[in-house]
Amino acid sequence: MTQKIRITKEFHFETGHALYGYDGLCKNVHGHSYKLAVTVIGTPINDAKQTKNGMVIDFSDLKKIVKEEIVIPFDHATVLNVSSPHKELAEEMESRGHKVLKVNYQPTSEMMVIDFANKIKNRLPKEISLNALKLRETETSFAEWHDSDNR
Repeated sequence: MTQKIRITKEFHFETGHALYGYDGLCKNVHGHSYKLAVTVIGTPINDAKQTKNGMVIDFSDLKKIVKEEIVIPFDHATVLNVSSPHKELAEEMESRGHKVLKVNYQPTSEMMVIDFANKIKNRLPKEISLNALKLRETETSFAEWHDSDNR
């Protein structure tokens, strides 16, 4: 009997952002120590001749995807919505040598986790599915994305 298994790998990165038009303190540029849990689902390889026998996906392969798509671009960057007047702020910061990530959405945890899901799904092998993401902005605040909610 073939059984589906979920595996999860966690990542950490530091990112700054500002929420244009927001009515609270987060309208100011500030940062978070984000924690991202990435859960994929698949059937473990059942072939003694394969080096990945017994694995859904090698954790190091999942790590490579998430580091390239999320951690490296977002770590120690300031994320700004360039579909808003923050476009000028982004350009000014870049001209002064700051790492700026320009996005076309309000850089909330909710919108970032949608962006992350799309980027990760595009890189996974066809037999592996992204099951869930949990993006923790603080110890008590997080956003979650689940495949079952988005079919």
